[in-house]
Amino acid sequence: MAAVRLTVAALTVAAAGCGGDEPAAPPPRESGVVRLVVDGDTLHLEDGRRVRLVQIDAPEEDSECYGREATRVLAEIAGRGARVELEPDEALDDRDDFGRLLRYVRAGELNVNLALVERGAAAPYFFRNERGRYADDLLAAAREARTARRGFWRACPGARLEPPLGSRTGRR
Repeated sequence: MAAVRLTVAALTVAAAGCGGDEPAAPPPRESGVVRLVVDGDTLHLEDGRRVRLVQIDAPEEDSECYGREATRVLAEIAGRGARVELEPDEALDDRDDFGRLLRYVRAGELNVNLALVERGAAAPYFFRNERGRYADDLLAAAREARTARRGFWRACPGARLEPPLGSRTGRR
């Protein structure tokens, strides 16, 4: 009887994936087609889904330095008609307070969230100081873009890198 209990316990542990030897499965991705670029960090898809690019913040289009340019950069990378993949981050919220999906967006092999930070069109944004799977990459890209004075790091003298607060570029 003890051998049966031990076997059941071993099978339960193995089924739960507690062995530690196997890598975690990547989160499932969804796809869609961009209908509208709302601003530098928000897309609407043809099927009605609204997507907020997670872990980044772009300047507001109508009120912050480089806001219009940030929207233009996103439209160049993943504009109307672009097929995109949406990647959730299990360490972060699934949706924001406005019901938008919080996702990393990929256009082909390009991580759009990271590309926007690399180009100085967005900054890392760690809501509630929560860090997702690409947090270190986003921070490194922002520091490099700031050093190279790309995007708003050149155009906005008051720009600051403050991940808990998002983009800080100053007023228009």
